[in-house]
Amino acid sequence: MARKNPFMNIMGDPAPDDNKAILQYTNKGASKSLIHSLDELAAQADRLLEGEAVVELDPDIIDGSFVRDRLEDDEEDFADLLAAIRDRGQDSPILVRPHPTTPGRYMVVFGHRRLRAAKALSRKVRAVVKDLKDSDHLVAQGQENSARANLSFIEKALFAAEIARRQFDGDNAIALSALSIDRATFSKMMAVSTIPKEILDGVGAAKGIGRDRWYELKNLLERPSTLEQASSFIRSEDFKAKTGDDRFNSLLAFVKSLGKQPRPKNAKTQKWSSDDKAMSADIRNDGKTYTFALKAKNAAGFGDYIAENLAELYRAYRSKQDQQGV
Repeated sequence: MARKNPFMNIMGDPAPDDNKAILQYTNKGASKSLIHSLDELAAQADRLLEGEAVVELDPDIIDGSFVRDRLEDDEEDFADLLAAIRDRGQDSPILVRPHPTTPGRYMVVFGHRRLRAAKALSRKVRAVVKDLKDSDHLVAQGQENSARANLSFIEKALFAAEIARRQFDGDNAIALSALSIDRATFSKMMAVSTIPKEILDGVGAAKGIGRDRWYELKNLLERPSTLEQASSFIRSEDFKAKTGDDRFNSLLAFVKSLGKQPRPKNAKTQKWSSDDKAMSADIRNDGKTYTFALKAKNAAGFGDYIAENLAELYRAYRSKQDQQGV
């Protein structure tokens, strides 16, 4: 039975030109695991395990991948997996590689949740051991997750950004192949990944939130004052009480509301000129400030005169106010 394409609602279809670019990358031999169809991605991940010896390893000697691909785990899904492994055993092995820096240990390529379940059940984990380069490790990890894991858009974006940060290549072909995405989606992923970590950690995986809404939030947060208020908002108890997509939705609604604050009323303006027309002034009153802009050859002299007599003018004003009982 064909797997449902998890990218359909989140990111859309790849661009044809980028498909060609990714195929060119595959043909160059940098990675042999590039397939665009998610059914094919799953099959490719399976083929990494086919014909290989399956061994049983102590979970305590296996470390996580050097690149994180989840912001949070779905505890309900994990509970189902745990129950299934407890009842039926581990159906499919995980893929590990010899640890690149620590002899005698291994690193997970894919199968993190099966490893976690084995630890929770105090069982050994069934695994295939393959010696992979970092770049091939990431392609295999990304393709396995693209085909099977319910990763959200933001989790994929952060995974892609981490691959790009490591600069395995000059054209980001490894990131494109690892997640089977086009360059337009990759570009938006890179933009969204720049949202401050505090905001991303506060919101979480947001499984139902796709590319366009994350990109909208990213653009709104570019104003420093908005980002500052958003940071305060996610620390509020009301925000922390929310879960899942509700966190994202409430943050986006809050940020949008900041742009709808009532604007001050239009300033009132008027003009004044002396009887002899030698002096004129533009007068502006916006409710908080009242300004004169004098226009004349000797505007500076008249302005100085007003400034010198402000105290007297103010006393006359106050006297008139008192007489009127204001």
